[in-house]
Amino acid sequence: MDIIKHIAIIMDGNGRWAERRGLLRTFGHNEGVNSLRCTLEHAGKLGIKYLTVFAFSTENWKRSTEEVNALMKLFKLYLKNEEKNLMEKNVKFLVSGSKIGVPEDLLERIEHLKKVTANNTGIVFNVAFNYGGRSEIIDAVNLILKENRENIENTKKEITEEEFSKYLYNDLPYPELLIRTSGEFRISNFLLWQIAYSEIYICDTLWPDFSEKDLDDAIASYNQRDRRFGGI
Repeated sequence: MDIIKHIAIIMDGNGRWAERRGLLRTFGHNEGVNSLRCTLEHAGKLGIKYLTVFAFSTENWKRSTEEVNALMKLFKLYLKNEEKNLMEKNVKFLVSGSKIGVPEDLLERIEHLKKVTANNTGIVFNVAFNYGGRSEIIDAVNLILKENRENIENTKKEITEEEFSKYLYNDLPYPELLIRTSGEFRISNFLLWQIAYSEIYICDTLWPDFSEKDLDDAIASYNQRDRRFGGI
């Protein structure tokens, strides 16, 4: 049985959760924060080493200005309110994504939380924010090209998969398990390079209702699978 080190989650369904209750979509995002807190804590207790969650995509800028602004404020508030909890739980905080378009005060809060949790040795909590899988790959390629231009004598003529991974937003172990909530069967431009051999688990639960049992069920499903990585 493989031991899961890294779980990635597409936290989908916040808006629908709110709309089904006759509430504004922002209420769903607020409720989703509670599910995230519980999921992170449970994953840490289970011994998961890395948890990556999809919080805001590069495509989410297309949503209404009101919803985008609400999400930015919510993330900033989350970073402020959760600092004490992350420190107490020994969580190391990271963010994967582009800084382009993100408000400066939010970027400062992100960098602050990364810095204060940098020496924590518990679960690594990686938030994909202003993230797109294609953008990450393009940014990695451009970084390689930039290095080559600056170091002509050491120009890379060939690069391995392992070397390429070091140019991604965060060089983390690839997720063994990808969970998507709300019953949608899409990857949505999430971790395109990293999930090449990830097991995918889809559950109908909307993210605000995602529970410890849902995470346990996803892990149980993973443990029943035969991972061959293209072999026999």
